[in-house]
Amino acid sequence: MTANVIDIPAANLALVFVPVVILLIIMLRWSTGAGAAAYALGRMLLQLVAIGYLLTFIFAADSAALVLAILCVMLGAAGWIAIRPLGRRRPADLLRALAAIATSGLLSLGVVSLLVLEVTPWYLARVVIPLGGMIFASAMNAVSIAAERLAAELGNGGQMVAARDISFKAAINPFQNQLLAVGLVSLPGMMTGQILSGVDPLIAVRYQIMVMGMLYSGAGLAAAIYLQLVCWSLSKDAKPRT
Repeated sequence: MTANVIDIPAANLALVFVPVVILLIIMLRWSTGAGAAAYALGRMLLQLVAIGYLLTFIFAADSAALVLAILCVMLGAAGWIAIRPLGRRRPADLLRALAAIATSGLLSLGVVSLLVLEVTPWYLARVVIPLGGMIFASAMNAVSIAAERLAAELGNGGQMVAARDISFKAAINPFQNQLLAVGLVSLPGMMTGQILSGVDPLIAVRYQIMVMGMLYSGAGLAAAIYLQLVCWSLSKDAKPRT
């Protein structure tokens, strides 16, 4: 089967917002944050259009330094967003989040791009950047959940090891639910996009298995690393000074 990507005219694309407008009207009538939702939609549109033009430039540049710089920016943003539930962003919290996301994310990205896909050159932007973004976002969400839950457990007087274990389960559960639901409840975005573009479903399934594995491991390892770093820090602070 030959891949044949369906081009979506702008007028057709606008039709997807018909049910969105209906939702916004309901939110406005019910006073449930229509303004915030409209802002989020507008920001989504601007960000995606901007990134579309940016990626076109990056793919044409074919520069290892540029790809590395973009990955660093993505990691920095992921670490900053991950600790948002903690309220005040302390440098130590940011460093722990960055260490967790970078270690887990770069490991998963390296395995997938270099060993599974055997990308050549290793900095091929159209492969490394999209995959890196997916992995970093998954790790970011897991760290964010883990950080929020750990703070809540310790704030309620929980023991450190028990709080760590509870927080890890909370962080990893959404990703395990995705593993259980895929193919039964949902067809994930990457697989759906490939099928719509004409790719053989069995090939699309292989890519989706790769994606699910890298996202699950990236999220789980990031949460585990972050929680362990926090526990080590707390244990060190709790030791009596002589």
